[in-house]
Amino acid sequence: MSKFLITGGCGFIGSNYLHYVVNKYPKDDFVCIDSLTYAGNYNNIKDLEEKENFHFVYGDITNRELIEQLFDKEKFDYVINFAAESHVDNSIKNPFVFADTNIKGTLTLMDMAKKYGIKRFHQVSTDEVYGDLPLDRPDLKFHEDTPLHTSSPYSSSKASADLFVMAYHRTFGLPVTISRCSNNYGAYQFPEKLIPVVISKALKNEPIPVYGKGENVRDWIHVNDHNIGVDLIVRNGKDGEIYNLGGHSERTNLEVVKTILRQMNKPESLITYVTDRPGHDLRYAIDSSKVEKELNWHLTHNFEDGIKETVDWYLHNQEWINNILSGEYQKDNDQVRK
Repeated sequence: MSKFLITGGCGFIGSNYLHYVVNKYPKDDFVCIDSLTYAGNYNNIKDLEEKENFHFVYGDITNRELIEQLFDKEKFDYVINFAAESHVDNSIKNPFVFADTNIKGTLTLMDMAKKYGIKRFHQVSTDEVYGDLPLDRPDLKFHEDTPLHTSSPYSSSKASADLFVMAYHRTFGLPVTISRCSNNYGAYQFPEKLIPVVISKALKNEPIPVYGKGENVRDWIHVNDHNIGVDLIVRNGKDGEIYNLGGHSERTNLEVVKTILRQMNKPESLITYVTDRPGHDLRYAIDSSKVEKELNWHLTHNFEDGIKETVDWYLHNQEWINNILSGEYQKDNDQVRK
């Protein structure tokens, strides 16, 4: 039996990870800590509270006293850090919040991991730390040794955290791994990101904003495939190694929007082109060959089937979207905060 601390477990990727591992590993214990910021939704993991191997703690990973008390009480074997501010537009408006959570929070967790001798600290990162690739070079992809070249305060904060993680490994001998993934899609994604924005606005026949001409390219990975990869890395990866997790599904933003509209039988006339984001990365593309060869990780979803499944989930869970858009979900968060 092993005990895991999962940070940011009420967010999109973290909550999906918890649903996966809590059910897959009934003999392991999982403690989730989340500060329930605007993008954290307790309802995402509420049904796991009935599981004997799951426990939720409300708290902020930058709170050193709380984190130390938690480590001292629980005696964790593994720490998986999903907690992060992740919305690029928000990072442009307020970079300091991103520095606090993404850098200071990671440092606080690693200090405690070092002090209490955990078996592995895993940092969930992003392909955005590599910067971007030109649109006219489809042969180029991000490799684990691609130099860091950030474009936004968000990606800069994640790259900084990654560098600290590797420094703790080299300086203090902390056993660490890092995963860097491409754009995720799936259930429970907060409706500020592209896919849930398109779905929620299409449902109401509202204009769908697309930056620039919609030509920016992203590599899309189903959140379940991402989390299978994280689990493999945490349990079987090599200390001090970085692993890329990509979806082999490059699409322009406009292609993604049109795919969703077709599935929902909505007209493309809903698409509205808006002023491009400052410093908007042109293209992301991940080479996942390392994790595929070393850990036998393989995709279980292609984009066509995965996006259909995702759209169907949102269509059958419109109450979940409406509770967020209306702010109703914060009432449940408030009950937990008390």
